[in-house]
Amino acid sequence: MDSEPTQIKSASLSVSVVSYAPSIKELSLTLESLGRAVGHARKNNALSYAQLFLVDNGPGDKEADALRSLLLVLTHENVFSRMELLSGHGNIGYGAGHNLALSISDADFHLILNPDIIVDYQAIYEALRFFSIHPDVGGLSPYAEDRHGARQFLCKNYPTLFDLILRGVLSEGVQRFFQKRISAYDMRDLCGTSEPVFDIPIISGCFMFLRKEKLMLAGGFSPEYFMYFEDFDLSLKLGKVTRLTYVPSVKITHFGGNTACKGWHHILMFTRSMLRFFEMHGWKIWSRGDF
Repeated sequence: MDSEPTQIKSASLSVSVVSYAPSIKELSLTLESLGRAVGHARKNNALSYAQLFLVDNGPGDKEADALRSLLLVLTHENVFSRMELLSGHGNIGYGAGHNLALSISDADFHLILNPDIIVDYQAIYEALRFFSIHPDVGGLSPYAEDRHGARQFLCKNYPTLFDLILRGVLSEGVQRFFQKRISAYDMRDLCGTSEPVFDIPIISGCFMFLRKEKLMLAGGFSPEYFMYFEDFDLSLKLGKVTRLTYVPSVKITHFGGNTACKGWHHILMFTRSMLRFFEMHGWKIWSRGDF
């Protein structure tokens, strides 16, 4: 890992979390961990101020009241200079929800964060430290584990149709027969080390830490995606204007599950967005090097 610079230029950060009838207990853990990480970065003079936008895509007032209560708890910790609940617009989709927050953010960096993430207390500081050393990098993806401590690989190569059906629709029992192929798609050979990996093609939308200038230059999230593949699309757009990097010193725990376990409604949305992605960016059916 790069040596510590003598001084990190203090920056500003906005964070957006989009929710739809979330587990309040899980979201509370996410926001608590985020608050600790922001507080650590501010204490170490890496952050001048931080903004939090909680975007409520939920179905009614009951959810909004619960989310508002979570923000009131965070208010007493005094780590965010601004906190705002964006509500009442209905379920406009994951990417469009984040775009709402982006439209009112005035920060140097922006963190796109899922409501099912535990942020390591050093993660924000480590991300800003990395950006300070590497001004040519516009976005990063973290080291991730699931709730049981098993490694998750959030960086991806450009997918083939078979890769996405294998990972997004078929069961884990079927996936076991294609571990070599899954490993190549997940970039496990490169992202299984303790060193940063530059020029990643696709990073996961569960945690995207980005220079806001580059994010806006890429156009933010595309409105064509309601749910699924909005992060794939954004990653490819970002790759045209900046470098995306895997940074293992930035650590998270991700509670999210496999699409194949979420029922046919989610599988249908996954399939629609997958077809839209290939239509926009180009089809690959099967071929992946030697596979």
